Amino acid sequence: MADNEAEGAAEAAEAPAPKGKLKLMIAVVAVLATVVGGATWFFFLRHHDAEQHAEAAAPPPKPPSYVEVPDMLVNLIGLPGERVQYLKVKIVLEVKEEKQVEAIKPSLPRVTDIFQTYLRELRPSDLSGSAGLFRLKEDLTRRVNAAVAPNQVSAVLFKEVVIQ
Repeated sequence: MADNEAEGAAEAAEAPAPKGKLKLMIAVVAVLATVVGGATWFFFLRHHDAEQHAEAAAPPPKPPSYVEVPDMLVNLIGLPGERVQYLKVKIVLEVKEEKQVEAIKPSLPRVTDIFQTYLRELRPSDLSGSAGLFRLKEDLTRRVNAAVAPNQVSAVLFKEVVIQ
């Protein structure tokens, strides 16, 4: 009988232990889930929410405005005895704001003069291919920005380029 009592006491002592281990395991899993969830939010979702709030707060960008430059027809430099070639261009200046259009319009005669002076120095080989037109666009943008300073032109756009 003493053996039975000893076995009953041992079983009684073991019975609470699994319940305690079960509670401990559940608590550990809950803590780990909380830590993993918090880390996921911190590293992935927190920045995403901030970006969405920043995008929602920023007003939509204004469309650019454009300034028409009068059409230009210039002769290109060629070798003596070659046939004369002409360049006809229609150019538009892109500016960021509408108020810059009104500030640039009084400077258009100066812009036209600078463009024609530069274009008359070109050779037909200077305009060959897309790389030649890209260089021409970059040079004209740099020159127009010098002419209309402190205003700023974003880009020089070609509406038409004809070499004949």
